[in-house]
Amino acid sequence: MRHGYLLIHKPVGPTSHDIVGQVRRTLSERNIGHLGTLDPLASGLMVLAIGNKALKTVELFQHASKEYIAEATLGATSTTYDSEGIISPVTRPKGGEPSKDLDAVQVMINKRLVGKIEQIPPVYSAVSIGGERAYRKARRGVPVTIPPRQVEIQFCNILSYDYPKMTLHIACSSGTYVRTIIYDLGELLRCGAYMSALERTKVGEWDLKDAVKPEDATWTDVMPLKDIMHIFNKKEVTAEEWAHLEHGRTIEGFCTANTIAWFDGLPCAILENDPKHAGRIKPRKVL
Repeated sequence: MRHGYLLIHKPVGPTSHDIVGQVRRTLSERNIGHLGTLDPLASGLMVLAIGNKALKTVELFQHASKEYIAEATLGATSTTYDSEGIISPVTRPKGGEPSKDLDAVQVMINKRLVGKIEQIPPVYSAVSIGGERAYRKARRGVPVTIPPRQVEIQFCNILSYDYPKMTLHIACSSGTYVRTIIYDLGELLRCGAYMSALERTKVGEWDLKDAVKPEDATWTDVMPLKDIMHIFNKKEVTAEEWAHLEHGRTIEGFCTANTIAWFDGLPCAILENDPKHAGRIKPRKVL
């Protein structure tokens, strides 16, 4: 079997778990994971790790940035910050009607919502609070307080604006809640806003245009791990060195973070310096 990564175009409706299950059945492969979920109302790019060896490398991509096309509906709020919650129209916008000047709104977004910012995830989210998912507590009516987290918004550009609809192109760090960006935009414009549609278009350097529908996925669509791992620092190892690494033993040398050991043309281990023995390298994971 092949070990590698598969780009899937998720439609609106199914959960990310549903998509993984569908691809498991299609490829007859149980060992499949992914680089981040998409809610049922969201569509777009899901990156799946196929096979045990690929699953061991998922950690290398956990902080990959993401890009989205998001639709905001202004003039109303939602309990979940998206269209799945209870929608409450804002009949009297705070401070009057929001600006309908696209350029003026873009300047406000750039000043307040772009860069390294503090963001509070929605209470209806999968954030763990006291060992339990926040959304589970919220559904029971339990008060939920989620501490702010720092995220980075590389850009948040308005693609179209015809009140009450606004379409945004957003690039952000992993862990960012686009729903919260749109909620904060509603507060900034003093009229309220919720996310009414979302499509993920990029994960790291992977692009939605290269993805396939889950029902169309075949093994030929799986990008081999050896083609993916070339983006990381590389250390060619000898047969003797690989024999040591394969069994968890150290070899002589130094390496930078996330260096990949290669033997016989294939990636074989994720390396790190041995903190107990200077000048020695050990395998953090054997692929």
